[in-house]
Amino acid sequence: MTSYYIIRPVRDQLSGAVGSQSLPLFYGAVFVVMLLLTPLFGMLVARFRRRPLLAWSYGFFIVCLLAFVPAFMAQERIGARELGVLFFVWVSVFNLFVVSLFWSFMADIFSSGQARRVFSLIALGGMGGALFGPLVTKLLVRTIGVAPLLLVSALALSLSLALLLRLSTNHERQPGGHGDEAIGGSLWAGIRELWSRPFLRYMALLMLFGDGIGTLAYALVADYAKAHFADAVSRTAFYNDLDLATNLLGAVLQLSVTPWLLVRCGAGWGLVVPSLVNLALLAGVALIGGGSFAFFGYSVPLLAVMQVITRGFAYGMTKPAVDALYTRVPRETRYKGKNFVETAVWRFGDLVVTSAVSGLRLLGWGVAGLALAGTGVAALATVVARRAGWSPDLTPDDRAPADKDTQAPV
Repeated sequence: MTSYYIIRPVRDQLSGAVGSQSLPLFYGAVFVVMLLLTPLFGMLVARFRRRPLLAWSYGFFIVCLLAFVPAFMAQERIGARELGVLFFVWVSVFNLFVVSLFWSFMADIFSSGQARRVFSLIALGGMGGALFGPLVTKLLVRTIGVAPLLLVSALALSLSLALLLRLSTNHERQPGGHGDEAIGGSLWAGIRELWSRPFLRYMALLMLFGDGIGTLAYALVADYAKAHFADAVSRTAFYNDLDLATNLLGAVLQLSVTPWLLVRCGAGWGLVVPSLVNLALLAGVALIGGGSFAFFGYSVPLLAVMQVITRGFAYGMTKPAVDALYTRVPRETRYKGKNFVETAVWRFGDLVVTSAVSGLRLLGWGVAGLALAGTGVAALATVVARRAGWSPDLTPDDRAPADKDTQAPV
């Protein structure tokens, strides 16, 4: 997460340079790449044992980070739009595949009961990296510039790979540990299971609805950044501050509400509560509209607040709950099905939402109207979250005795 959050504002400053009208192009390119990579990833999962799979996947992205350094040194000559499409696609693929693979691995080595107890703590560790990464960027970007940040990101990713390989080895040595064997199966299994497994269908819908809300906020903030910041450094600093605020909120949730909710009430509630928060938040923005307000002497745009809260709950509560639920599905679903939902389905949602936002903007829709549409999406997401958390094809939850009386919501 440190590696990703060092380069995230570098990516976002490119989208901020061109505004939301270019986001459909960015997300469309990402979606096409995801569709092409899905069978390739399925082939790797089917044929390679866990350690080589981790090594090859993370190693590929480390090499790519180093290859982008000279490109960013020539950003002005290449152009923000051209470099933006390439780097935006790559970073999106990097984030989704690396993070999805990490959590597939976590779901592979922990049981359901263990996951509900420790996944919020593991996510908190990731949030620590997500806080440290923006701090590193904030300290270094004005001193060394944008391109050298990629070298720092590559170093952080290399350290994470070393730790993952060590953890995999330790798990395989434990009684009952697995990982020496390849998962096998079809390279198209991730796509096929989306239609055959109710839980994956619910997760795909929840991904689309949740992504719709997050991408709507992202597109509106991109327009704000384009209008208010003229250079790459100031845009990078602005997006970096958004990441810091988001991750602070996520860390607070993971230290307080999320562990209690997952252990005492079950992982399903970790999907329902954020959906309700999004519903209330978007309804408020629909009534109030855009603009800014004063906060400790600073002018804070309401759109930035919406993005921080929606993403903070997504990282601080939804993500640990989702990954805890994936411990209750077969291994092939954890890697192939989960990866397809969190990569191709996610970016399909990005493409649809950004295209819809651009179209509605052309029709004259403002912030309040778009937020009202988002309120309807949040209401649908709440219904789907309830169904996903108690899907009939999930294996029984190995709860502690104190948790056995927790039932699904009526």
